[in-house]
Amino acid sequence: MLLLAVSPTDTNLNTLKCGYRLMEQNPQSQLKLLVTRGKEQGYLTYAEVNDHLPEDIVDSDQIEDIIQMINDMGIQVMEEAPDADDLLLAENSNSTDEDAEEAAAQVLSSVESEIGRTTDPVRMYMREMGTVELLTREGEIDIAKRIEDGINQVQCSVAEYPEAITYLL
Repeated sequence: MLLLAVSPTDTNLNTLKCGYRLMEQNPQSQLKLLVTRGKEQGYLTYAEVNDHLPEDIVDSDQIEDIIQMINDMGIQVMEEAPDADDLLLAENSNSTDEDAEEAAAQVLSSVESEIGRTTDPVRMYMREMGTVELLTREGEIDIAKRIEDGINQVQCSVAEYPEAITYLL
């Protein structure tokens, strides 16, 4: 199975050529692509990290360790991509592909021992749930109100049914 990863914000021709990257089953190449992309951009988003992580890394501690290693390499991991002004202000010296290769090798050597296919349903569930967006306060309030309205509708419907009233009395 091959997946394509494209960033719609990339305008650099070289990045666009590399933007259609094959997400191979090889976890080392996925992490190498992730580190290379981070070195090119100077940052990564949590979504990019999650998309490039191998399927079998589901433990939150492993994910945090990988994000920490990426941060240690000088690549910021952010919630969302910064705008162009922020990038110009925080721009570091341009690093070469060799630096990115070295950094990727460092991540791979530390993560390689932890990678292994898992059939544990709990780990698989945790991996999938890590990609689901959590509810906001407003979202929780909205759902609670809908549940409350549903309960009220059921109570009204039961109250209109004469046999239910006699049963309750």
